[in-house]
Amino acid sequence: MKANEGPATVISINISRGGVPKLPVESVYIAEQGLEGDGHNHEKHYRLTQAVCLQDVEQLEKLTAMGYPLGPGTAGENLTVRNLYVNALPVGAILEFAGGVVLEITRVRPTCYVMDQIHPRLKLDATDCHGMYAKVLRPGRLTAGESIQIAKPSGVK
Repeated sequence: MKANEGPATVISINISRGGVPKLPVESVYIAEQGLEGDGHNHEKHYRLTQAVCLQDVEQLEKLTAMGYPLGPGTAGENLTVRNLYVNALPVGAILEFAGGVVLEITRVRPTCYVMDQIHPRLKLDATDCHGMYAKVLRPGRLTAGESIQIAKPSGVK
């Protein structure tokens, strides 16, 4: 965390029946398979290791400043977070949410052709900063505004 930024928090929880954009909900149950009521347009997305997609609002704001019309859920992330810097977290980092949900970061989220409907260059400009996937270690109800505690894997600073 950088000085004077405050704790990592969930600023938006986003779901859709499939595709983008995902729309905000105040609260949702997160099961091992992902967020209740959230669907995917492609079978490849139904994996326990990518049950939840996280993205930093700071990154969305940077891309918006570059001319892309992005807000929470627009790029298909389930959780839009502040002060987490998710793409800087190592695989294996554990995220514990104030309400009890626990996730483990599993891999970088690659950009995909679905971003073309937002803008044809977005895939290029969002490479390596498009969020991370996580698996669910402890299911439960998550509510927007919850704080997030981070535990990095042993041996990682």
